[in-house]
Amino acid sequence: MANSATLRDNREPHRPAPVAHTPLEDAQAFLLGTALCALGVLLLTSAGLVTGQTAGLGILASYVSGWPFGVWFFVLNLPFYILGWQRMGPRFIVKTVIAVSLLSVFAALLPSFVTFGRLDPWVASALAGAVTGMGLIVIFRHGASLGGIGILALCMQERFAIRAGWVQLGFDAVLFAAAFLILDPFLVLVSLLGAVIVNLIIAVNHRRDRYIGR
Repeated sequence: MANSATLRDNREPHRPAPVAHTPLEDAQAFLLGTALCALGVLLLTSAGLVTGQTAGLGILASYVSGWPFGVWFFVLNLPFYILGWQRMGPRFIVKTVIAVSLLSVFAALLPSFVTFGRLDPWVASALAGAVTGMGLIVIFRHGASLGGIGILALCMQERFAIRAGWVQLGFDAVLFAAAFLILDPFLVLVSLLGAVIVNLIIAVNHRRDRYIGR
């Protein structure tokens, strides 16, 4: 008599082996994903808002120091590359360095081509959260991240099956507490909308049982 495991295996449809992305597919994903994230940064900084994760820390540091966001974002990511190399492997970290570099460049160049005559902070926050969340999903599904807390979140998702979005949400709570000490409290509250949207998009769409390893 067949046991329950055999019956379950017989009922499950055969899944084809995963097909790796080609270099061209990775390239277009990194360009699209980082461009969307750079647009999100531009929306936030144009409205005087902040966001979570390493990008939010870079934005906050740029407000305080006057140094460009791209410089801070690139520098803040450097320590996390060691963790990414150990936990996620050299292929992941090389892709991540490429994605981080692209975002740093796009964030520096985009303000020269896009400006806003009128930008409601609530709309800016919501749109920034949406485009950043989708940009991150594109990058994640091509075996990379935007470094920093994103690397830590992906490592914890791979090792402990904790969704990346929830890990990042915890970091965001600490970051926003610090932002209240530096920025206009109203703008920080408005910024929470975008941060929640980013993390919800990642939590709902970047699931281990659906997409990781495919």
